[in-house]
Amino acid sequence: MTTAAAGGADEALPADRQRSGGTSVPAPRKGGPAPSGSPGARGRSVTGTRRLIAALFLLPALVLLGALVVYPIVYSVYRSFFDQAGTGFAGIDNYKTLFSDDTIRTAVKNNAIWVVFAPTVATALGLIFAVLTERVRWGTAFKLIVFMPMAISMLAAGIIFRLVYDQAPERGVANAVWVGVHDTFAESSGFPKAHPLPVHPLKAAGGGAFVTKTVVHAGQPVQLPLVGVLPAKMPGDAKPAKAPAAGADGAVTGTAWLDFTKGGGGKPNVVDAKELGLKGLKVEAVKDGEVVATAKAAADGTFTLPASADGAELRLPASNFKEPYNGVDWLGPTLVTPGIIGSYVWMWAGFAMVLIAAGLAGLPRELLEAARVDGANEWQVFRRITVPMLAPVLAVVLVTLMINVLKVFDLVFIIAPGSSQDDANVLALQLYRSSFGTDADLGVGSAIAVLLLLLVIPVMLFNIRRIRKEGRR
Repeated sequence: MTTAAAGGADEALPADRQRSGGTSVPAPRKGGPAPSGSPGARGRSVTGTRRLIAALFLLPALVLLGALVVYPIVYSVYRSFFDQAGTGFAGIDNYKTLFSDDTIRTAVKNNAIWVVFAPTVATALGLIFAVLTERVRWGTAFKLIVFMPMAISMLAAGIIFRLVYDQAPERGVANAVWVGVHDTFAESSGFPKAHPLPVHPLKAAGGGAFVTKTVVHAGQPVQLPLVGVLPAKMPGDAKPAKAPAAGADGAVTGTAWLDFTKGGGGKPNVVDAKELGLKGLKVEAVKDGEVVATAKAAADGTFTLPASADGAELRLPASNFKEPYNGVDWLGPTLVTPGIIGSYVWMWAGFAMVLIAAGLAGLPRELLEAARVDGANEWQVFRRITVPMLAPVLAVVLVTLMINVLKVFDLVFIIAPGSSQDDANVLALQLYRSSFGTDADLGVGSAIAVLLLLLVIPVMLFNIRRIRKEGRR
């Protein structure tokens, strides 16, 4: 009776669910993969592909991964425990060198500066550009211009910024702008390196100034000859010097000129026909250490001081002769690292802007509009809604740039001159110098490579956790 009932039950079940030996076994579907656990499913992956075939397709990639990534890592770790020749076991001596050698410690410090500032500034600028270009009519063209540096190689960007930071204002754009702004608000020197000869009626007064050898009086014209002014430094509107005439009402008069005749033939302390006046030269009348009157030479070199200058010494202050302002030493020991970081930001701000703009395009506009309707201003909408909702995208950009700056090499190697390269040194550059430089030590170079790997791993783990977290949403 039991058997018959069981037989009837089997007949009542669909064909693909009939029992076999007391157990319900799904029948294999026509044209589809065998069910999991069945004999036909053995040797197949989740997608139904045979594992052997999948392994064969993955083999070339695995071989390349092993040859280009796994083997170099393993060998670098192994080599870092041996001496310079590679024959003697050095233990952790190479790792001790990383923290005892001043050059390598500077590289570690500079890498920390790079990791903190370069990704932060690039991401912040990318965020600002992405938000602002949404409201600009020509936003697409602006994004294209900002992104264009990404098409330039690091080598080319390094050469460009080596010229931008050139110390000479006539070649370096940065100093040309800086000097132009400085000279707009500060008076520049008129005659650098100008000086009197021993036969002239002037003597040094200390600090770069010159004074007359005797006091001056009204009715006795004063001569202030100088030499040493380069033709290029002479004012373009300077005129032939005129001999001073006696002043009226007790005024003190005089002439300041370049006591040098082109081609020779002139006489010292005499205003010759071909000699030019020192236009703009500042003259001070000094009594008892105090300036009682000042004047500036005209285009022909003549000047007039009031009667208060009678009995005073005439002084040519040092401001007439100081070297002209030549801008900032961008590639000096102090500013070379910030300067190179600036070139990196110029290249990668466009990358950050494009990624953030893509994330910004996916934000729900109704949420932003609702906040505005509720009375929030644009700064509040940006700070409390836009930035928090863009946090995943900002994290991607920051992590990507952090990994990138840990490997920065080209910009530092090309932009930093030889005199400042130690001050701008980073780990990737020091790895190159230690491994392939004049005193190559592959043990120390391998230890630096391992240190770089250890610095990258935490960032990579953070990125993996973030991706998994995003995948579980």
